Amino acid sequence: MLALPPLARFGDRVATGLLDVTDDPAALDSTGFWAVSADFEGRLTCARFRDVRKEPVPAPVPGRWRGPAAADWTSSLDREAYTAGVRRIREHIAAGEVYQANLCRVLSAPVAADADVDTLTAVLARGNPAPYAGTIRLPAHGVETATASPELFLRRDGRVVESGPIKGTGRTEADLLEKDHAENVMIVDLVRNDIGRVCATGSVTVPDLCAVEKHPGLVHLVSTVRGELRDGAGWPELFDAAFPPGSVTGAPKSSALRIIEALETVERGPYCGGIGWVDADRGTAELAVGIRTFWIDRSSGGAAGGRIGAVLRFGTGAGITWGSDPEAEWRETELKAARLLAVASGRYGASGEGITT
Repeated sequence: MLALPPLARFGDRVATGLLDVTDDPAALDSTGFWAVSADFEGRLTCARFRDVRKEPVPAPVPGRWRGPAAADWTSSLDREAYTAGVRRIREHIAAGEVYQANLCRVLSAPVAADADVDTLTAVLARGNPAPYAGTIRLPAHGVETATASPELFLRRDGRVVESGPIKGTGRTEADLLEKDHAENVMIVDLVRNDIGRVCATGSVTVPDLCAVEKHPGLVHLVSTVRGELRDGAGWPELFDAAFPPGSVTGAPKSSALRIIEALETVERGPYCGGIGWVDADRGTAELAVGIRTFWIDRSSGGAAGGRIGAVLRFGTGAGITWGSDPEAEWRETELKAARLLAVASGRYGASGEGITT
């Protein structure tokens, strides 16, 4: 397999010519254009690139992306284990330990050794366009991620910082329940608290609360939280305060993280982390929550003792509250995954339907 050169792609912005890579978030307050990948578990990769240009995502070339067969996908939690996890979270809620927690599972399937996330990006851009689509390809550093994220984690314009948490998902607006609105408000309060830790007193506002956004195949409730960073606060302080994203953890965040660790059987990795770019020269940035995200795992040959080239992974999950129905939450994880798995498996049609996990 030929080594693929480092690359980052965000919308119509392409970065090449890798200069350096670091795990120090303070570098993002220096100079240059950075691609940023933060795993849910906290591993941070910041890659500075020399050349940044405008270039549309290329059209997919038939046959170039060879995705896994639909039957090859396996889940870290099957239906029985996932619904049992939902019931366990409701027990934690009844005990007063947590108000809401996200329960996620990671789907995996084998792909060829020459699989390229940038080629997958072209397929995703056609089959599932997203406002925060992005790709980071750093094979030497173990980062090969393509996201079709609809969710803003952090946007910066100078000292102004903004987050756009999503809670509440349905096929149509009519599917959104009272539980979805309550969950959204709960997470907005958490994000206000997170951002407020590094923002000037009185500067944190909520310009939009529970707005309905339409995306391919589903709708979301989305809110906006905005504030102005206090003097002396930069990227290290912002990451410390806001990471991991509140919408994919729960409230209180510390309790939710303990529950997640106990119930989920594998690491989330890039899923539910952060992925995006920072232009340190202009003081601007846009990081997405790493949902609707694929990544290629080449560790130990991927799986099966190295007998296959690599493993393609994808995460899906749902926010669990006291009002959650275990079977309905399982179906929500399937809804979130269905279209994306169909695209990645090369089976996406006009409706995006017809796949379960």
